[in-house]
Amino acid sequence: MLKNIETFMACDCDYSDAQTVLFGAPFDSTTSFRPGTRFGPGTIRRESYGIETYSPYQDRDMEDLSVMDSGDLELCIGDTVQVLAQIEERAQRILEDGKRPFLIGGEHLVTLGAFRAVAKRYPEVHIIHFDAHADLREDYLGVPLSHACVLRRCWELTGDGRIHQFGIRSGEREEFRWGSSHVHTNKFNFDGLERTLEQLSGKPVYFTVDLDVLDPSVFPGTGTPEPGGVSFDALRQAVTLVCERAHIVGCDVNELSPHYDQSGISTAAACKIIREMLLALHHSETTRRTII
Repeated sequence: MLKNIETFMACDCDYSDAQTVLFGAPFDSTTSFRPGTRFGPGTIRRESYGIETYSPYQDRDMEDLSVMDSGDLELCIGDTVQVLAQIEERAQRILEDGKRPFLIGGEHLVTLGAFRAVAKRYPEVHIIHFDAHADLREDYLGVPLSHACVLRRCWELTGDGRIHQFGIRSGEREEFRWGSSHVHTNKFNFDGLERTLEQLSGKPVYFTVDLDVLDPSVFPGTGTPEPGGVSFDALRQAVTLVCERAHIVGCDVNELSPHYDQSGISTAAACKIIREMLLALHHSETTRRTII
């Protein structure tokens, strides 16, 4: 895999040495409200140069990690089926090479492509899902491949009881009724997260973070803002906990629409969340190898 010239902060090691491989999916063709997430991955990469590689929260530095940013996929915008296949193909290649795929969206539907690859390799995988929206619709205006349906499509691969949602505060009534019988949903915040991590100890986990779980007062740069969200620090602590405690076999961060926030604060928040996730993942991997 060719080295990417413009990379997310310090993620420039050779592919052969990488434990985690970033890749972007600049896609927003099924966005139901305000489009623009296709510009998320590139903006995150460029703006990361304004963020320190060192995290005072964790006392860890990105300079010490073996991470490669392989750049954005050149997606066939307009053909959702083909786009998902392209994302799945990249994630599958990374998994086959014994590495962890870390996808940066893009709208939330891109998760389905990466998760298809992960589910094939880890049939017993669970999903931890942070989001403002349930994303459990059977279809959106007759279309089953929509960012409003992505977790429903993932459920078709996992079955009941293996999707664990946190921060959910928006969805149609039928989503919540259906979800109550098929997935675990914690509304509004991260209460119960530690208990979930205890239950999933040792099990493969795919971690998907829709950044609109944040309150729009701190993260306005998104296509479907939902008041009543969590604070940046609450999300930072939660993603760190998940990445340290769970056996993460694949993950993603998505739904930044940078042009809705000209201040750049939303992009900076996205960069820092990704930084904290990568640092915690590396620490978890190092600890796991030491124990083994």
